[in-house]
Amino acid sequence: MTEARFSIGQLIHHRLFDYRGVIVDIDPVFMGSDEWYEQVAESRPPKDQPWYRVLVDGASHETYVAERHLEDDAEQTPVKHPMVDSFFQSFEQGKYQLQGPVN
Repeated sequence: MTEARFSIGQLIHHRLFDYRGVIVDIDPVFMGSDEWYEQVAESRPPKDQPWYRVLVDGASHETYVAERHLEDDAEQTPVKHPMVDSFFQSFEQGKYQLQGPVN
């Protein structure tokens, strides 16, 4: 198992689909269904590496993304998403700060 390169609250950029977002959850390995993987993960990223739940900037949905498709966000500005305030209390020095304890 690979250690996660990104952390909760970190801003990211999706290399393939060119969107920004903020990480709200990390799975050490793929935790979705085989059916979802077959239908959605067309590039067949590795299941044994970290996957991330990401709130997409300028949208109201979230995505589930393999680590290999992510890179640091160059903008380092807050994302616009209706769920940001549900997860984070503030945005400081290019990173979101969590509301409370992580389970």
